[in-house]
Amino acid sequence: MSENPLHLLMNPGSIATAGAGNNLLKMGTIQTLNLLTSGYRGAYYPIHPREETVLGHRAWSSPADLPEVPDLAFIIVPTEEVAPVLDAFGKAGTRRAVIVTAGFRETGERGRALEEEIKAVARKHAIRFVGPNCVGIINTQASLNTTVGPHGSGQGPLGLASQSGTYVTQTLPYLARRGIRLSKAISLGNEADISIVDALEYLGEDPDTRAIILYIEGIREGRRFIETAKKITPNKPVLALYVGGSEAGARSGMSHTGAMAGPDYLYDGIFKQAGVIRVQTIEELYTHGWALATQPPMKGNRLGIVTNSGGPGTSISNAADTAGLTLPRFSEALQKEIRKMIPGHAASANPVDLTFHLDMKTLSTIIPELIMKSGEADGVIVHGVIDFLEEVNPGLRKYLDNTPLKDMAGQLRVDLSEAAALPKVHGKPMLISSFFDRRDSYVAYYQDHDVPVFDSPEKAAKAMADLHRYQRIRLRKKGEVPEPPRRSEEADELIASALKKGQKGLDEHEGKKILSAYGIPVTRERVAETEAGVSDAVRDIGFPVALKACSWDIMHKTGKGLVRLGLKREEDAVAAFHSIREAAGRPVPVLVQEMIPGNRELVMGMTRFAGFGPVLLFGLGGIFTEVLKDTAFRSAPLSLAEAEEMIGDIRASAILGSFRGMPPADTDVLADILQKLGFIAVLHPEIAEMDMNPLIISGSRPIVADALIIVNSEKESRQ
Repeated sequence: MSENPLHLLMNPGSIATAGAGNNLLKMGTIQTLNLLTSGYRGAYYPIHPREETVLGHRAWSSPADLPEVPDLAFIIVPTEEVAPVLDAFGKAGTRRAVIVTAGFRETGERGRALEEEIKAVARKHAIRFVGPNCVGIINTQASLNTTVGPHGSGQGPLGLASQSGTYVTQTLPYLARRGIRLSKAISLGNEADISIVDALEYLGEDPDTRAIILYIEGIREGRRFIETAKKITPNKPVLALYVGGSEAGARSGMSHTGAMAGPDYLYDGIFKQAGVIRVQTIEELYTHGWALATQPPMKGNRLGIVTNSGGPGTSISNAADTAGLTLPRFSEALQKEIRKMIPGHAASANPVDLTFHLDMKTLSTIIPELIMKSGEADGVIVHGVIDFLEEVNPGLRKYLDNTPLKDMAGQLRVDLSEAAALPKVHGKPMLISSFFDRRDSYVAYYQDHDVPVFDSPEKAAKAMADLHRYQRIRLRKKGEVPEPPRRSEEADELIASALKKGQKGLDEHEGKKILSAYGIPVTRERVAETEAGVSDAVRDIGFPVALKACSWDIMHKTGKGLVRLGLKREEDAVAAFHSIREAAGRPVPVLVQEMIPGNRELVMGMTRFAGFGPVLLFGLGGIFTEVLKDTAFRSAPLSLAEAEEMIGDIRASAILGSFRGMPPADTDVLADILQKLGFIAVLHPEIAEMDMNPLIISGSRPIVADALIIVNSEKESRQ
């Protein structure tokens, strides 16, 4: 496997800029100032056609004149000049570039043509580049910052890749105020060359990065993203904020599956498949990422809470319970030890509520350590560690400065070194909730010693829940995707015949033949075009039966008078045959099939998305499928472990167990069907969509009662 191009790009021994000058109001000059003042230790060469010096450094007229080949070209020239400048660097031997200049694909056809031009230049010289339309990169270990924002927070363990430049540069002061320190940050821009998947792979390999956060507006290499993330997430947490899933971005399709598989559902599913933790806000991206980068793993879901106020303790409890954490009642032995440290009226069971208590040593260190040592909690949240004398009443400090009580005030302050060390000493995460910021010396101490501080109780609880969520990701069942089965000749013939006739799909019976060819259980059935055919079919299949119109151009039959269920006599079946033809308005063939007993109806399906290939759907089925939208999505092909996880992902998964006297569904068979459905999609790219609704659980046995397959001869358009 070739080395990730970002290894050299993020660690250049020398940098040349094209577009930076001495005008301090220009973006390129501001970025170069950040480079020069960040402590970068490599060689710096400004390229400028007119200036003799740039920011005190000798300037060169072109890359060809430089005394050495720079490892990295940093380009901030007008849009029309980017390709010639990149070409000049390529001829000089430079093989990495950051193109900050905007005005390319994002502006329309002319910009798209210019972007193709720089891509062609890059290919010619084997240049790998970030951008265009980005703000640069940060590598705190190399003291390298080429963005427009100053980064003065020092080295950190949190890696960031963003499709928005703002979240790499404007947020730097915001992060500094919260004690969050980055290892690396990459603004990707248009991703004309290096993509967010490359950035994910690089940060996964980076020894200085303990957790990865991603801001995503869209992924073009969906399957590669999944496979890359799956390699990283067992060892390093990855969090993502995805913002492209609005209704306006959803695509529609001809089947239920295509209509329901909006991008937000898709990304939710592929993040779960990849082991990526999805967050809902940019604040959660940074703060939850920081918690996962700095804290030990949460090995269970038991949370201990220590607070000096009942309200915040209750807020943490409620948010934690909602997020899937539990608050065990502490044992009598542990409560006995805690009660020695707290007032008689204070609560000791969990949450431990000290009420108004000025002994910060007890709140910050003694009780949290008792809880960690006890083994009765897997993580601890502490609320209320504050410098009361400074924060609660500033006037009190002024008073104490003029009285003999000043020395006593100093004695009330505690050394938090033991408190901040608790997570490392005991191997359990600890988060702080406080309504104060870095102006409080205790908050600043926690932040400076890698103990995350949240500005509300609920936020701390949600972050702790993601620590537990990541532990479940680490421990989840692994599985390899096997080789697909041999391609079915019968399926090939059915698809080819439909395409030759100009059909957009197969009829239900043909669709089930394809499913059956790959071992998916379907109903026993026969197609009838006459009364005699119906009579023969019902005698062969046995009662009760269902009759349906059977034609590829009738894709949704329910509610149109084209389905008759539960028929128990031959004369009823014949009457239904004529009724269906009358409703259809033509002599349509009729499918006679066995009635499958069972009250649990599911849906499975497949549709395709650019970059992701075939995407599978699983969920509650029947006539309310589109209303309930209790579904899960994954990219195919699947391992059986992925299929099993997908089945358990729906909200109503409990109905697959023993339910109201019904035996548990055979989830092994369900997983097998999902895997086979994925193989069908991979083996037959002409299939655009598949919809199996309902798939009925009969006793324990899943069986497909209805099927729809949409075909498309333009294979590549559906990949």
